[in-house]
Amino acid sequence: MLKVLATPTDFLRFQKRLFPWIAGIFSCLLVTGLWYGLVNSPPDYQQGESVRIMYVHVPASWLALGVYTLMACCAMIGFVGKHLLAELALKAAAPIGACFTLISLLTGALWGKPMWGAWWVWDARLTSVLILLFLYLGYMMLVESHDDPSRGLKFGSILVMIGALNLPVIKWSVTWWTTLHQPASFLRVGGSAVHESMMLPLFLMTGAYTAFFLLVLLWRLETEILKRKIITHQHKMRQDI
Repeated sequence: MLKVLATPTDFLRFQKRLFPWIAGIFSCLLVTGLWYGLVNSPPDYQQGESVRIMYVHVPASWLALGVYTLMACCAMIGFVGKHLLAELALKAAAPIGACFTLISLLTGALWGKPMWGAWWVWDARLTSVLILLFLYLGYMMLVESHDDPSRGLKFGSILVMIGALNLPVIKWSVTWWTTLHQPASFLRVGGSAVHESMMLPLFLMTGAYTAFFLLVLLWRLETEILKRKIITHQHKMRQDI
């Protein structure tokens, strides 16, 4: 596995073999998850049918945090170890994570209106997730604003590592402050508060989101590697001239 990640060329060979398998897994999980979530799972005794937004909102929220965590790890590896593939993976993952964060905020607003009576409140959890979206967008703008790709990736990595301090704030905001969000429902002392009939579609949809992320990440990473090869080739040609 380490050999696969050693160079971009080795990774591209591995990516072409892996892509069809992930695509098949994504299709199966998505179809199954949608059927269980929209058809087979029961309505909530308090929220009614609106609880089905959970199957879109919660996986998007989990992936928003998960993708940024992955980006922070790639940023550290790329910044400290000067690993090109880690830097390119960081750049490739950012727009996907931003989309998950935006989906989380939008579906949260749709869910919050009937439950809380408001589309948006300056709740600690909501505000920290909004900051997460700004961190994603800030990274992308910072990377693209530099003519030198290497400098852009370097400064972007620094921003991502600093922004990782926001992750525990998002996670523990419902514990540290009084918010409209409910406390942890899954990983808590005494067991999960979510009924098993809702757990299955939720985890199926989370698996589908994860597979989708991997698909798009592999595709974008391939594009970034090819772009970097073109830039390197053009730079060598200018030096020869």
